[in-house]
Amino acid sequence: MAMGSPKLIPAVLLPALLALHAPMATAANSNLFREYIGAIFNGVQLSDVPINPNVQFDFILAFAIDYTTATDPPTPTNGQFNIFWQDSVLTPSAVAAIKQSNPNVRVAVSLGGATVRSSPVFFNITSVDSWVQNAIASLTGMIQQYDLDGIDIDYEQFQADPATFAECVGRLVATLKSNGVIRFASIAPFDDAEVQSHYQALWASYGSVIDYINFQFYAYDSSTTADQYVNHFNDQIANYPGGNILASFSTEPTATSVSIDTALSACQALQSQGKLYGIFIWVADYSNRQGFKYETQAQALLANATSQ
Repeated sequence: MAMGSPKLIPAVLLPALLALHAPMATAANSNLFREYIGAIFNGVQLSDVPINPNVQFDFILAFAIDYTTATDPPTPTNGQFNIFWQDSVLTPSAVAAIKQSNPNVRVAVSLGGATVRSSPVFFNITSVDSWVQNAIASLTGMIQQYDLDGIDIDYEQFQADPATFAECVGRLVATLKSNGVIRFASIAPFDDAEVQSHYQALWASYGSVIDYINFQFYAYDSSTTADQYVNHFNDQIANYPGGNILASFSTEPTATSVSIDTALSACQALQSQGKLYGIFIWVADYSNRQGFKYETQAQALLANATSQ
């Protein structure tokens, strides 16, 4: 099917568009489960991951990046996004099949990430208008080709100031939503001063079009206790007021991240306090080696809360 030209929203009209989105209510317990997939290139398939029918399940393809694919190292392309997930396995037909067999599944794509072919990924632009125009065009084609439902923003290093990042990404999300290309958007910050300054600027200006905050709580030190995890969670409620903040953990084999058991204990505590909006996991590629046991546990916890 031929793609129509994506519509651009003049910057002057964006305040009116944002006003159409009602402010989000304070998050409460929900059954949202999200998982990144495809970044490690080890053949993991969407159909490998257990899906509990009693949760809202989002796969997040990792990653699309506005960097070149044909140069080594890759270089920035000013908003012209290319596929950097394992697209030989995570294909349009695979997306269609998992959504057809599981009506509770949505699929999104994450933008950015920390590295590309072992080199850092930077948010880098030529100008706000050109980056936004290129991003809308390239992502609209990709999202329609794969029949995706949303996007996730996961830039972690920046060659632009917070206000520029906020304007670029905010206009991108607002326009994709207005054009009917996506239904939801999330951001994926972690507790680093530069990262937080950029994402909090985005939240301050465009929070009304951001549905979920995939906060990388696993980036805290491995000595973190469940009580400290909950305190960190409460800190982010203050940093992103009104946001739907998800708890998280990583199945990557490392001794430096918050342990999975600690994260799950914190999730239970947050749920008992009515604050567990959802859980996301980084990343299915590693979980595959562990039989996806933590995906099963996390989804059971979320499904149990909504069945009570």
